[in-house]
Amino acid sequence: MTRDPRYDILFEPVKIGPVTTKNRFYQVPHCNGMGRVYPDSMIAMRGVKAEGGWGIIATEQVDFHPTGDVTAYTEARLWDDRDVPVLAGMCNAVHEHGGLAAVELVHNGQDTGNIYSREVPIGPMHRPVSWKNHPVQARAMDLKDIRNYRRWHRNAALRAKKTGFDCVVVYAGHDGATPSHFLSSRHNQRIDEYGGSLENRLRFYKDILEDTLDAVGDKMGVIARFAVDEMIIPPESN
Repeated sequence: MTRDPRYDILFEPVKIGPVTTKNRFYQVPHCNGMGRVYPDSMIAMRGVKAEGGWGIIATEQVDFHPTGDVTAYTEARLWDDRDVPVLAGMCNAVHEHGGLAAVELVHNGQDTGNIYSREVPIGPMHRPVSWKNHPVQARAMDLKDIRNYRRWHRNAALRAKKTGFDCVVVYAGHDGATPSHFLSSRHNQRIDEYGGSLENRLRFYKDILEDTLDAVGDKMGVIARFAVDEMIIPPESN
């Protein structure tokens, strides 16, 4: 079979900061129902992706702090060093076939009831937790909370580096992650330097991106993933 030269670019290597992926096939972060609950299955599945030739294979959401606990969803976790062995197994499976392993660090803030960790949920504003009708109120983050969050995220990036990951995804995706809550004027009605204008609402995400680059950008590729559509306006009828 002759390969169509129009697609040759897909098979060329790409440099992402200090790392280089062998091609442009990127298995984006996606949840699979395995996570930390079925670690062997998760490791095997990601390894099959690498064996199939994908250049970058990413985790699902990886919760990095107890204040963002999504139990009973079966996602991965990187709260502390006890979570390292499972994710290191995934890195090894990916590296065995020449792929790069990426981790998506996620904190779901005001969307989580923290029913396992029992921590008080946090977010840009005081508001009821939105998932599963948990009878819990999220607490608005003050400036000390924001500094703590930045430290938690930075430590998780360093832990991911130690685990063996090649890339870290700084996540402000779907309308359910703390950085995306800060970006959204619907969720963020603060009147300090983290609210109001788009520049101010962007500050939180910019801070953690810069923290991550400073912490691990010399050895790991740093990927920004964010959503621009909150999906709150019905599509126009045709």
